Amino acid sequence: MKLLILTQYFPPEVGAPQNRLFELAVRLKKLGIDVSVLTAMPNYPQMKIYAGYEGKDYMYEEIEGIPVHRASIYLPKNKSIIQRLLNYFSFVYSSAKVGKNKIGEVDVILCESPPLFLGYSALYLKRVKKAKLIFNVSDLWPESAEKLGVVTNKQMLKLAYRLESKLYSKSVLVTGQTQGICKSINERFPQVKTYWLPNGVDVSYYNPSTVTGNWKEENGFQEKDLLFLYAGIIGLAQGLEIILSAAEKLKDQSHIKFILVGSGPEKVKLCAIKEKKQLTNLFFYDAVSKALMPQILKASDVSIIPLRKLELFLGAIPSKIFENLAMEKPVILAVDGEARELFVNQGQCALYSEPENVKDLVKNILLLVKDSSLRLELGKKGRVYAEQSFNRDTIAENFYQILNGI
Repeated sequence: MKLLILTQYFPPEVGAPQNRLFELAVRLKKLGIDVSVLTAMPNYPQMKIYAGYEGKDYMYEEIEGIPVHRASIYLPKNKSIIQRLLNYFSFVYSSAKVGKNKIGEVDVILCESPPLFLGYSALYLKRVKKAKLIFNVSDLWPESAEKLGVVTNKQMLKLAYRLESKLYSKSVLVTGQTQGICKSINERFPQVKTYWLPNGVDVSYYNPSTVTGNWKEENGFQEKDLLFLYAGIIGLAQGLEIILSAAEKLKDQSHIKFILVGSGPEKVKLCAIKEKKQLTNLFFYDAVSKALMPQILKASDVSIIPLRKLELFLGAIPSKIFENLAMEKPVILAVDGEARELFVNQGQCALYSEPENVKDLVKNILLLVKDSSLRLELGKKGRVYAEQSFNRDTIAENFYQILNGI
């Protein structure tokens, strides 16, 4: 079987969809699927074409044996909706052109959304290649864009919802990153066949017993310091102001440190808040490579994983949780709904804090500061739960069976 993964985001970029799709591709190839990737010139999250890829309309490379075809993409000059749409549609056009002219026979196309508009390219290539389409939904667009206020134009939303409906109807299967996504799709489109294709973790790579280095000492922290980590996108959806508010309330406890690792549209604003409130117990670091992430996780004592308090996020599972579990790190989960059910109730490897409730977050922080045995217990349970339920090898093997059925 020839499988083409169509995505705007792929390594060497760092991020949840990049890691997830790459890890899936590598495993499906080992299982005998002829996998190739059609993606953009790497630019995320800096929104600048990476060195070695500049000035090209097309580029071919192989990453760990996976053929990767790259098409050009327009980079936005600001955060306006027009610039964002130019970014999306430039890759829609270039990917359709490269897909038609540079890629041979294809049996199945797996298209990653968001961006939803990439579905136009998927539909075109589906027809040209006479292939079947699997549409993978990692975030419910345009629903989330509307509820977060990212897109407010009624006509644009109407067109986006119409495209969403068309893509589902033209797909042999719609895969969702969470059960909540699959449920939402089935409630609105009961005739659509869905499949839960969860995120997961490479438990052999994220293994605390094999990680070397001392990131904590190298970055000037003392042995007595307790590091509370957030690592991921610094965006609107995460509501990271809650961590800054907690840091402000705990300024007098100098051994409690807050570490934020990542990049995103809210980082400048949050850095300004840090300076204004003189939060000397809170530290920002730029996004790091996959190779460094296990060291940072091992150096941390607890991870904080928040989302804003929106009904939309009741079906969300932040991808960053899986690496933390595998690295035996206790998690304070400020996310309700499906994530709470999985990791607090079922896995018993996280403490729940009400989203955007600073008082609740501070209470859990202080509990874990005082109770080292609880930190150890949550961490051990997290590792077991990750191995049993979110091992990337098992996820790929199950999806391989689905592909064979298609």
